[in-house]
Amino acid sequence: MKKEIHPKEYRNVVFKDMSNEYAFLSKSTVNTKDSIVWEDGKEYPLVKLEISNTSHPFFTGKMKLVDTAGRVDKFRSKYAKLLEKKN
Repeated sequence: MKKEIHPKEYRNVVFKDMSNEYAFLSKSTVNTKDSIVWEDGKEYPLVKLEISNTSHPFFTGKMKLVDTAGRVDKFRSKYAKLLEKKN
């Protein structure tokens, strides 16, 4: 195995699912500009997630549409003309 390829600066980081506000604390080396005060009163770096195990359809068993950037609306408006032509 190669030596000196793994990062050494692991720290506690809060990961937050922005679709349902679920957050968890874990160790990571990810760089982030945001921070949050955690349940223990300490401030930790914050990583914002679009989807996690609490909102992903595979884990929840429910089909939930997560649209964070208006992608679904863009798709529907783009292909609305084609659907009208077919009808």
